[in-house]
Amino acid sequence: MRRIIAIIKPFKLQEVRAALMEVGVKGMTITEVEGYGNQKGHTEIYRGTEYAATFLPKVKLEVVVPASLVERVVEAIARSARTGQIGDGKIFVEGIDHAIRIRTGETDDAAL
Repeated sequence: MRRIIAIIKPFKLQEVRAALMEVGVKGMTITEVEGYGNQKGHTEIYRGTEYAATFLPKVKLEVVVPASLVERVVEAIARSARTGQIGDGKIFVEGIDHAIRIRTGETDDAAL
């Protein structure tokens, strides 16, 4: 099993969700986060005053999938989250040793 963590632009969330459903992902966790990478934030003007917005709004998406789905899931996220502009995000893949569905007691792949 693998956990796939993607940091994406908030307005791409529905496209990414639809793409993941197409490849068989049954559930996900979403967290609204702020951060920056290469783009280092940006400046904005509010009521005539310019200020630096160093942390930008992003969405952190987490899914746990069987190892056999990892390539398809990563491709679906990358394809649907891509705008071609700086700040499109990142995808990370981690190993998961064990999973348990609390309601039924199912374990590992059956728990997903």
